[in-house]
Amino acid sequence: MRKSAILIMTAVLLIAMVIFLSACQGQTSPAPEKSATGKTLIIATSFYPMYIASINVAKDVPGVKVVNMTKPTTGCLHDYQLNPDDLKTLSKAQIFVVNGAGMEAFMDKVVQQLPDLKTIEASKGIPLIKGEGEEGDNPHVWVSISGAVQQVKNIGLQLTTLDPDHAAQYNANTTAYVDKLEALRVKMHQALDGAKKRDIITFHEAFPYFARELNLNIVAVIEREPGSEPSAAELADSIDIVEKFQIKALFAEPQYSVKAAETIARETGTKVYILDPVVTGPMESDAYLKIMESNLKILEEALN
Repeated sequence: MRKSAILIMTAVLLIAMVIFLSACQGQTSPAPEKSATGKTLIIATSFYPMYIASINVAKDVPGVKVVNMTKPTTGCLHDYQLNPDDLKTLSKAQIFVVNGAGMEAFMDKVVQQLPDLKTIEASKGIPLIKGEGEEGDNPHVWVSISGAVQQVKNIGLQLTTLDPDHAAQYNANTTAYVDKLEALRVKMHQALDGAKKRDIITFHEAFPYFARELNLNIVAVIEREPGSEPSAAELADSIDIVEKFQIKALFAEPQYSVKAAETIARETGTKVYILDPVVTGPMESDAYLKIMESNLKILEEALN
């Protein structure tokens, strides 16, 4: 009798363990569908906007996985230093998608340590805007929708070369995403081409491509280095510019402090708005589109 009871209890415990393990497995993220060769192609991206572009181009391609090297909260890669975790991520990848245009200053180190890693430069061949002073080219191409379209096309084209077995799907995905971007670009022009005000002040040199596309005039950039605080003299100069050009709106960014913007606003009676350069956000395929839709609403209010 005692032996039967032990056997029953053992069977119950085994069933419970099977149910528990099945539930745990259901909470893990699904692995990409295996390709015909049975191998997984890992595409790493340097930071947030490259990740969003790449997951749209590689959407549902069998055996392809896109991972982001940096944390979603990293923002722009100005002066970013590679850490061991970054190199570990890249060592598992076969392709590395970067913005280029000088954004990833650490690329020499990547090439030196991982010579077999294939690199896709999203800004390849795109005419660049010169930075202020001796800063070189401005790398914030993706902030304008036209720039984002060109980068997506570049990523798609280069992926078809590096992974020709899936060329048709990369091409189809690229076309589908570009269609969405171009529809939003038309919507933004329809809403903003007749705006009463064109002069704006920003707090980071992230918006020259965006401003050029929408025919906006950036009369001043308050913080040349993102996240830095302007000096008292720089604040005074900014206040003079706001008053001289009769600026009614200051555009700060959600990734950085608005302290300086609020100081200028108090002194001049202007209003602070938040304009997002899409360097952080949800890791979702439609994130860029949603953030730009939000930017459109803010600009409609600020410029009219």
